[in-house]
Amino acid sequence: MDLATVIGLVGGCGIVVMAILFGGSLGLFFDIPSILIVGGGTIATAFIRFGMGDVLNSIKVANNAFATKLSVPEQVIKEIVNLANIARKNGLIVLEQQPIADPFLKKAIMYCVDGHEAEFIEEVLNKEVSLTVDRHDLGRKVFSGMGDSAPAFGMVGTLVGLVQMLSNMGDPATIGPAMAVALLTTLYGALLANIFMIPIADKLALRSREEERNRKLIIEGVLGILKGLNPRVMEEFLETFLPPKERSAGDQKKT
Repeated sequence: MDLATVIGLVGGCGIVVMAILFGGSLGLFFDIPSILIVGGGTIATAFIRFGMGDVLNSIKVANNAFATKLSVPEQVIKEIVNLANIARKNGLIVLEQQPIADPFLKKAIMYCVDGHEAEFIEEVLNKEVSLTVDRHDLGRKVFSGMGDSAPAFGMVGTLVGLVQMLSNMGDPATIGPAMAVALLTTLYGALLANIFMIPIADKLALRSREEERNRKLIIEGVLGILKGLNPRVMEEFLETFLPPKERSAGDQKKT
């Protein structure tokens, strides 16, 4: 579970709700027509801009913003270095017996064990990384697109409310509900875009970059194993994928 995402969503919504409660009644800010205009319109435009499968798949991709299963890069490096030590002493075939936590690393090692050439392994793995990034980027674009649409439908709702209000100026009883739709749709659109859609899109982009970094690291590590690279040298090389403060003490002294 990504606590940062949960804290941000809960905190953002909580601050808005507290501000409303301090200033009046929460019920005043609940309006079904406004919800229908903003929520329904935002979802409708997503289906227009993207394919149905893309929109539905974006829900699964959004899970990456809340519950990421990415491997910790430092642990991946240690695992690769350990595999390199084993391969140097006992040969590549022994790696088939080793428990490997990261699925992508396991697949890469199996290619090595099966005797494929380094060029083939690099090409296949890089292709998989590229396709994965494209799928994740499409999910991000769906949420980013809905983040753009939500404020626009807030404005649409405002115009609808103003038309209703101006067309019934002779009946004071209709002015209040019409004004509520006019104002609340703008509020709903802004909240939906800025507390949920756009931040989720940004978090998905971050997750995609992290996963791409991890997989690039794995590819370089596996190619190093195939070349028989010294495990100590390999560890120093792979740690260049990490920020300086996250590298080993020995590596930091050299930088």
